[in-house]
Amino acid sequence: MLFKISLRNVSRSLKDYAIYFFTLVIGVSIFYVFNAISTQTAMLQLDDSSYEIVGLLKNSLSATSVFVAIILALLVVYASRFLMKRRHKEFAVYQTLGMSKGSISVMLLFETVIIGLASLVVGLLLGTALSQVMSAVVANLFEADMTSYKFMFSSESATKTILYFVLMYLAVVVFNNLSIGRMKLIDLIQSGRKTERITNRNVVLCVITFVAAMIALIYAYHCVGWDYNSLDEKKLVLCIALGSVSTFLIFWSVSGVALRLMRLMKKRFYHSINAFTFRQVSSVINTMVFSMTIICLMLFITICTIASAFSIRNSMNANIQELCPADVEIANGLSSESDIESVQDYKNIRAIYEDAGYDITEGMKDYVELNTYEDADLTIGKSLEPFLEQIQETNPYLDYNASETIVTLSEYNRLMELYGRKPLELNQGEYIMICNFANMKDLRNAVLKVGNDITVFGHVLSPKYTECQDGFIEISNSHINSGFYVVPDEVVSNQIPNNSYFIGNYAETSTDGRKQIEDQEYQIFGEVFDYESTQNDGYLMKIDTKEAILSDAIGLGAVIAFLGLYIGFVFLISCGAILSLKCLSESVDGSERYTILRKIGVDERVISKSLLMQTGIFFFAPLALAIVHSFVGLRFAKFVLITFGTEQVMKSIGIASIILFVIYGGYFMITYANSKRIISD
Repeated sequence: MLFKISLRNVSRSLKDYAIYFFTLVIGVSIFYVFNAISTQTAMLQLDDSSYEIVGLLKNSLSATSVFVAIILALLVVYASRFLMKRRHKEFAVYQTLGMSKGSISVMLLFETVIIGLASLVVGLLLGTALSQVMSAVVANLFEADMTSYKFMFSSESATKTILYFVLMYLAVVVFNNLSIGRMKLIDLIQSGRKTERITNRNVVLCVITFVAAMIALIYAYHCVGWDYNSLDEKKLVLCIALGSVSTFLIFWSVSGVALRLMRLMKKRFYHSINAFTFRQVSSVINTMVFSMTIICLMLFITICTIASAFSIRNSMNANIQELCPADVEIANGLSSESDIESVQDYKNIRAIYEDAGYDITEGMKDYVELNTYEDADLTIGKSLEPFLEQIQETNPYLDYNASETIVTLSEYNRLMELYGRKPLELNQGEYIMICNFANMKDLRNAVLKVGNDITVFGHVLSPKYTECQDGFIEISNSHINSGFYVVPDEVVSNQIPNNSYFIGNYAETSTDGRKQIEDQEYQIFGEVFDYESTQNDGYLMKIDTKEAILSDAIGLGAVIAFLGLYIGFVFLISCGAILSLKCLSESVDGSERYTILRKIGVDERVISKSLLMQTGIFFFAPLALAIVHSFVGLRFAKFVLITFGTEQVMKSIGIASIILFVIYGGYFMITYANSKRIISD
């Protein structure tokens, strides 16, 4: 009997369950899609390094899924509160007719199971379909061969999804039982007549609180967005705390004076049914200060997470073309234990290979050998001397005792020819600073503008340009060159190099042939490294290849992008669902007020306009402050991500905006439509 009643209630209340069902389906599908990535990619033909990255991605997503499950569980419990509140009068009728609270609990359990199973099935079906699309995305990221790919259902991910889903619903069942146990018949009968109490806060206190919150927020903004060089861990935590508390106080103070401020604009306040609209808004916001704060902060995290994740991924991919113009780079450098005292005793990387019995130039189409030098008297602190004290205050973590890197003009120009870049020209007594790391470039430009002279191995040199020239030596996937000096060849005559480089391009053009040469290069390097270790000459060696850098960039970009999307989607769903359910709950409570408006002759279009304004304020008030937070947050993100390049930030913000518009805007439209239906019933 109770099951039949539950089945009838579900079929009769499908519209009431719309947001609840929609949220569950999206949550289940997203949970399945991201946890099924490793299974879906098992059918792709990836190389070994890509499989390692996919394994890292799987572990990262699995760990994040625990956090996501907790968020979704809290969201489902919150959604259940709305459904319980929507049916207070129905429960009152049941109790009046003699149904016990235990029977009502059993009936709700049946309804929960019915909705849960339906949303789980639909969510898994949608997730399975979307996971096939995700496979194509992964294949594109890792440049995998999809010829052997076929449609696949991940039983492991489905099992994990069902397990977490059951745990979530156990929390809902416990909550429902506790709620029913606390129900009183008189409260159920009068629930429709209860209104949110408007707390009349002291206006002076609200204004003082607002001003104090804005001052604290501006200070936090300044530290994070403009004075980030002086940030340490404690100061960063302080800024985060100030931002969170200030957000709460802003909503608290504004909600306390908003209605009074509107009353001062009498012509506007008493126009049409604006008085009713603003009272409704003030009533709800007064009771949602904490919720608005949490939603605002979650939206802020969502915007910054998605934008930063895509910025890293897009920038790293774009950087490969610019910063990896050669196929392989092999280098050696002197360790602190080296006892080499003359140029004749020094062995560059080619000589080390020859000693081990290998020809480093074998299989190369073209190549360049290059040495770099260091003068112990020319340190970073010495080169920044005109502004050293000022720079030390804003950049306390820079190693000012580290020696600067020096390159001869002829060797650097040969490298530029290999890289396809313009050569440089120097006169006697001049130098050029090469740098592409943005933060360091700003510091060096300030010094170059005052014409700072340097002394290199006894030669006094003046800057040819008043700003850094773009360039680099080592191939990379990010802008990490913090600066080196290009000087005339005679300046470093008879000096012992500190590092030597061999940079070249493979002669082979086919994919399989290049892969074979790549493997051979790593094998030979390992043997040379082992040989050199037995000689105890004090050399340090390393190898980098374009393919390895590309694989690392794609892998890191993929992990960050997927994690950003995963967290961003869940936070967006949570924000949209919480606001939606709160608005629908208010529509249920205030339905009788709209009936009275109709009875006194208010036009239906005016009522709809009032409802649209209320819903818009609820949704876009936290979003507006979150966008302001995000402006500063993304400035800080640009500072953190500066080595990856920030050219793709605007494009990434566009992607984040589209995702925000589709999901958050979708919740807004669904909420308005359902609220309109509720007040019309």
